[in-house]
Amino acid sequence: MATDYSSVSSNVESGIHRSGAVNGLDNRTDGVRELFLKLYAGEVLTAFQSKNIMMPLHRVRTLTKGKSAQFPMTGKYRDAAYHTPGDEIVPSAAKQAERVVSIDDLLLNAQFIPKIDEAMQHYDIRSVYTQEAGFALGKIADQNILRLAIKAALCENATIAGLTAHSKGMIQDYIAFDDEDFTGNVVIGGDATQQNTLKASSREPKHIAQAIMDAKRILENNDVPGEPFVVMSTDMYYDMFKQSGTSGIDDFMIFNRDVGGSGSIATGQVPRILGMPIYVTNHLGSYDSVGGTTWTSGLWTQESTSATDATRSGVHKTQATAPAWGSNQPLATSVGSGRTFQYDAPAATSNGWSTHVTNTGANATARKTAYVSDVAMRVQALVMTKDAVATAKLMDLSVESEYQINRQGTLMVSKYAMGHNVLRPACAVALIQGLG
Repeated sequence: MATDYSSVSSNVESGIHRSGAVNGLDNRTDGVRELFLKLYAGEVLTAFQSKNIMMPLHRVRTLTKGKSAQFPMTGKYRDAAYHTPGDEIVPSAAKQAERVVSIDDLLLNAQFIPKIDEAMQHYDIRSVYTQEAGFALGKIADQNILRLAIKAALCENATIAGLTAHSKGMIQDYIAFDDEDFTGNVVIGGDATQQNTLKASSREPKHIAQAIMDAKRILENNDVPGEPFVVMSTDMYYDMFKQSGTSGIDDFMIFNRDVGGSGSIATGQVPRILGMPIYVTNHLGSYDSVGGTTWTSGLWTQESTSATDATRSGVHKTQATAPAWGSNQPLATSVGSGRTFQYDAPAATSNGWSTHVTNTGANATARKTAYVSDVAMRVQALVMTKDAVATAKLMDLSVESEYQINRQGTLMVSKYAMGHNVLRPACAVALIQGLG
């Protein structure tokens, strides 16, 4: 005779195992789903961490309250003089400033899973959605940090750091600071003494390696503190193993163990260059083909490369079309953070670059004149330290789930609230594809 479990009040009494329930919970309530949410949240976090490489590579401050974080800046005490006996010692005036990092609006990924679909699917559909939620949030965080790292690198001096155009700037709430340091950048394969055609050089291993070494040289010559590392595009990573061209891997010194090289094409390991670890991301951009030289940025889009108006700006969006319930950029001041253009590259021109970023120019002045947005679109790698970019985190990654009876399904929302800003421009050097 079949047992009637209808009068049994708990899982413990009935002996029925409910995989989503904590022992002792009533098996006729929502308690049978108690453990499912935690599994989902854990999977989202795992996917987020696997997609996001930049979070541990910069400064992060967690807030409990407030809308922004303050990073104090102090001036240098590098003056010294021999004292004349009897003269009064007058200390040098100290200089201070601050860099503010504000919180963006709440960023979220929402998914609705109909109950009927779960019932009919022959596989675990939630595991697919959890991965996509983690990837979506991880990608946006990674891209925003990279955008600010590139903007930090392109601030070669206080003039460029203060550039604004069409409501877009380089550094949030920038105030010129007399003692702030700046560094130049590297055009891959470039020679700053003459007009060059360098577009194809960015695909040659020897030019890539030399550019990385030159970037570290720039950091050390400017006494930049911290341990530098390399962040490069996926295409650049594979170009390091190139077998053909003017400098294939077979004659590439950094792979030659006879002279202290390392790395292996068999294991896909790029060697450390001058002791710097290498991190690879496809968020920076990619080439049009395996052997092509046309680079497309993965961080910004430009409507025009010749106009002098806002259409030349490097624009960022989380997706091409915004959902009905939200925006694909941070919200305007009237409804949110006012950081709509924080991650855009301004269409502002300067003739004060220290790097010959327009390498096809006929003279030094022409080679040092360019739009910030144009140069930002050509950045393929960075050599930087953790102090280049700072993040203020108000709400860490979390997940909410609710079964909606009126819709017969479960709404799952993954979210976080954080913001990013340039911290120390001198701590990042960009590797830029040449023109021509």
